[in-house]
Amino acid sequence: MNQAQKNALAKIRKQDQQDLSIIHMGLDADMFEKVASTTKSKEAWEILQNNFKGVDKVKKVRLQTLRGEFESLHMKETESVPDYFTRVSSTINQMKNYGEKLIESRVNEKILRSLNTKLQLVGISIEESNDTETMTTDQLMGSLQAYSERLLKKEEVDSQVLKTNASVEDKEKLLYSQNTRGRCRGRKSKF
Repeated sequence: MNQAQKNALAKIRKQDQQDLSIIHMGLDADMFEKVASTTKSKEAWEILQNNFKGVDKVKKVRLQTLRGEFESLHMKETESVPDYFTRVSSTINQMKNYGEKLIESRVNEKILRSLNTKLQLVGISIEESNDTETMTTDQLMGSLQAYSERLLKKEEVDSQVLKTNASVEDKEKLLYSQNTRGRCRGRKSKF
């Protein structure tokens, strides 16, 4: 090898070591362990490529699982609107982390289809009166939460009315039993 070829080889080796250093700096501890014994950047790169091909398959499988979870989401009868939206948001965020692109109108339509029995009628009303294409998920949550709070307030009032009615009935029974206890005293029975 002449001097020019030696200089070019030294330059290529130096560049390769710099590339390998850059690869090492971009890795976490677990990934670094996989490529720590390599001496060339190409070797390290091939190891990483092979590793991430497997990761891509795992991501696809996980995304499919999350899609299934998203489609099977339903609001529980005792679940509050914010809790349900938190559960939906959590699933959506996980899907987005795996590269899924969800349109907000699709999310809104899914939520409206999966409401519990108490909120189904208001869900239909919202769907009919609003354009789910332009409505944000936050607006949908606000509408459902407002209705849910009104419903809870009505249930509380109804419960108080029932308690009051029961209390009045108990007092009437008590008065009736007190008034009828002494009426037969002193009389002789015909039997």
